[in-house]
Amino acid sequence: MFLGTYTPKLDDKGRFFLPAKFRGQLAAGLVITRQQDRCLAIWPTEAFLTEVANAATGPSTVRGVRDYQRMVASGASDEEPDSQGRVSIPAPLRTYAGLGKEIVVIGALNRLEVWDAAAWAEYSAAQEEAFAALDEGTAEVG
Repeated sequence: MFLGTYTPKLDDKGRFFLPAKFRGQLAAGLVITRQQDRCLAIWPTEAFLTEVANAATGPSTVRGVRDYQRMVASGASDEEPDSQGRVSIPAPLRTYAGLGKEIVVIGALNRLEVWDAAAWAEYSAAQEEAFAALDEGTAEVG
């Protein structure tokens, strides 16, 4: 499980240090993908395979299924942390998420998410009121 908020920095080569507590879970490999909300998701490889299994079996005759399959697969990158625990984010994914030097890595239960620091601040501020108002049966999530 991935929990917490971390603020590593991207270096000039597009790398950042994974939070130390997650390095063991991701040492065998990971997949970085585009995620909705203009952020990136980092999945342990096995969890990514499980997550996309349903999408892979969806009917390709349905436009929404095709669109989802294309966006996830075309933006996915298999990566391995280096010996120092750094992960490289390919340039197209950095561009998609608008990543600069200042990033935020958040735990999102079954994955990590990587956000541009300013985008995360804006998103989380906008979600605070809705989160505080959540009450089963009276508020929608999202």
